[in-house]
Amino acid sequence: MLHPSYADLIKVVNSEVEEGEDPVVTSRYSIVMATSKRARQIIAGDDELVDCKGKKPLSVAVEELSQGKIKILNEDALEEEVLAEETAQEEASAEETAQAEPAAEIEQ
Repeated sequence: MLHPSYADLIKVVNSEVEEGEDPVVTSRYSIVMATSKRARQIIAGDDELVDCKGKKPLSVAVEELSQGKIKILNEDALEEEVLAEETAQEEASAEETAQAEPAAEIEQ
């Protein structure tokens, strides 16, 4: 049996949802997908966010989720995050371009 249970993990993920909003997670599938994605990140070299020495990456990912160290984003939040990142990259690129262009000298 999985500890914490799927029901407990769903409660943790949806704990920050305000009343009247749709829950972020409604199925076990979402929990499985999120923890497997996080486990792959850990395997690829990302730092573990909880102290779980000697445990397998999936167990670490489940523990991170149960402690609220990682979040599952719904589609709206994910789109907002992507747009914010794109905007930040565009602003940084525009700033670099402005700094790279030499200032024109004014003749008097």
